This record gives sequence, structure tokens and C-alpha cells, in this order.
Amino acid sequence: MRIVVAHNRYREAQPSGENTIVDSEIAQLSAAGVEVLPFIRSSDEIPSMSKAAKALLPISPIWAPRAQQDLSRLLTEHRPDALHLHNPYPLISPWVVRTAHRHGVPVVQTVHNYRQVCSSGIYFRDGVICQDCKGRALGVPAIKHRCYRDSAAQSALMATTLAVHRGTWRSVDRYVALTTAIADHLREYGIPDDRIVVKPNAVPDPGRPAPLGDGFLYMARLSPEKGVDLLLDAWRRHPVGALGTLRVAGDGELRPLVEAAAAERPDVVYLGQLDRAGVRAAVEASAVVIAASMWHDVLPTVIIEALASGRPVLGTALGGIPYLVGADAPHEPAGTGPAEVASAVAGGGGSPMPAGIGVGEAGWVVAPEPAALAAALPVARAGAAGLAPAARARYERTFHPDVVTKQLIDIYVGMARTAHRT
Repeated sequence: MRIVVAHNRYREAQPSGENTIVDSEIAQLSAAGVEVLPFIRSSDEIPSMSKAAKALLPISPIWAPRAQQDLSRLLTEHRPDALHLHNPYPLISPWVVRTAHRHGVPVVQTVHNYRQVCSSGIYFRDGVICQDCKGRALGVPAIKHRCYRDSAAQSALMATTLAVHRGTWRSVDRYVALTTAIADHLREYGIPDDRIVVKPNAVPDPGRPAPLGDGFLYMARLSPEKGVDLLLDAWRRHPVGALGTLRVAGDGELRPLVEAAAAERPDVVYLGQLDRAGVRAAVEASAVVIAASMWHDVLPTVIIEALASGRPVLGTALGGIPYLVGADAPHEPAGTGPAEVASAVAGGGGSPMPAGIGVGEAGWVVAPEPAALAAALPVARAGAAGLAPAARARYERTFHPDVVTKQLIDIYVGMARTAHRT
């Protein structure tokens, strides 16, 4: 097969899991024998653009003429079986869907965020979940609250782009929903079931899991929507040392909050921003990985990395997190159900599981509240060893590159067999 992969890379100064996933997916497809034709633009190109090109930037999210010309040439020359779109903003534009269809090339898009509806893409504003623009013809609240890059003008442009391209998005031949939550989002947007396929991302297999370490690892951007402040609040509700060590990795605007907690308590360790070797070492040193997101997080890659290393996950019951840990359709491996875990927590006394803790195949989910997370921390610590084998098994069955790449190729094959709907 011959596939065009289109992606506007986020700035390298702002670490992007989406960039990493796209690079990894291209490598996995190539290794599987697919001919990949990258159609890549990068936001890092913007400062070096000519004055004429920069003058067109305000309209590029709606229509990027240079990108359409370049894509038309690529499609004419190589006649690919499909175009796979990831992020179109700002230099590619959703218009590439129309350009591909004009050439008779079907389009699949992986949905990494909520930007069919939300200008910021994350349904989160001023510290809380916000869906004020859902169902509106034009996202006026996004303009009012300066949701895109904290600019009223840029927010107006993005809201207009989403309104203009509503029909474009509804013409996409196949959507890749990374989780069941994203599939629900697409259905609400008006996409029929037969054009939605749930296919998560994959991460490389790190090999046989090391023995469990101790304590917890939080590894994410240190920003309000990722919930590090929620986690620290929950952690402080336990005596120092009662839960082992909390390791925090990452960087962001809430870094001072983490540094203060590490200075205050010896059971909190701030690791800073880690490279790949550092990530693996931090995962192996821990028993449970925490995903404390305060927004409908689409697919935190750290969860898949944890499962690959045989580490169960304690997360908030938002977005794709329940799907990732198998808690959207709970499964309780032998010895890890609520009764057994509660018994372990109570030292064999058989105390009931604290209310509000959902047990999944490879971890636990709770409401995004300090009290709920605080109650779940000792449960997760006691149950980590029991869920560790199931965590690795879930990775092998659902998130391994061999499994996920086959799913993606099957999607391409299915689209190539049907002509584009005219």
C-alpha cells in the first residue's frame, strides 16, 4: 500500500506526544511494508518564512494555498491509496481533505483532541472542564474567553475555521478514535458509526517487565489540566512515608508547586524532565503510575508505557483513561477484585472497598477529587502486585505495535476497496 501521512508538527520547544506518536506510527507502517509518503509541515518553520508567506498565515487554518498545491502535486505523482491526516493546524489546514477527495483519494483522520468543536482542543478552561462551544454554529465563548493562544483575534480565527470546516470534517471517510470516549465525541458531532474505528496508539515493547518497585510515579506536563495539584493535595492527606515515594517527572507552569512539595516532604521527589532512559528507570522504580488528569484526556501515552512495563495505573475517570486501564468494561483478574484488594488494604480484615473506586483490568479510576484520589492511593499500593501481570497482558493484547499496526493497515485496506463518496 501507498499512504500519505499528513501532519503539522507542533513546535519542538513544546514537547508533543502527538509528534512522537506520528513518528512512531510512520516507522511501524514502514516496517510492515507500507510505502509511507510523509506530507509534514512544522510550526518551527514559521519564524523563517518570507514576509509574503507570513502575510497568509492568518487564513492558513481555513485554507493554506501552498500546502494544497504541494499536496496536489504529491497525489498526482504517486496516486496513493489513502491520505492519513493527524494535526492540520496551522500550515496544512483541513482543506487537505477536500484536496484529497478532488483527486479521488480517501481520507482517514486520527482524532487526537476535541478540535472539531473546541478551539483549544481540550474542553478545559480556567481550571475546570468547559464545553460551552458544543452544539454552537460559531464558538463565540471561545472568542470571549480567548481560548486559543490567549488571543481574542486568534480565537476568532480558530472558531471561524471550525465553523467553515464543519462540512469538511463530516466528509472524512474514516475516523480513527483513539478510545471509546473519542468515538462518543465523534458520534455527538454527527459522524455515523460506520465511519468510526476505535484504534489506540502503540508504544514500542520495552521487553520483559522488571520486578515492581515501590511507590508511585506521576509523569506529565506540570499544568492545571494534568492534575498535579490534585495529586499533591491527595498525597498530603496521608502521613509522610505511609505510601512509599511519590516521584514526579515533567515540567510546566506548576513546577514551583512540585518543588515546594519536594522540599516539604521527603516522600515526594521531583525528577525534572526526563529522557527516554530516565523515563524507563522511573517507571521501573515505581509500582503504580498515576494519571490525575482534570480534563477529558484523550490518550495519555504514559499509561500505555506503564502497562508495557507491567505497572498498573491509578487514574481519574475522565476521557480515555477508563478505556486504557480497562475500566470502561470492568474486568477483575483472580485475586484483584474489590474484596481481595480491600482485604489486602485492611491487612486481611476484609474491610469494604472505599466507595467510588472503579477497578479495571489494569488499574483503578476515581473521580477527579482530592478525597477520592486520597482514598484510592492505599488501595492501589496494596493491589499493585496483583494487577501487574494483567497490566502487561493488556498491553500485549491491545497496545502492542504489532497489534495496532495491523488494525491500521486493515483500515487502509477497507478504504481502498471503496471509492470516495461523491
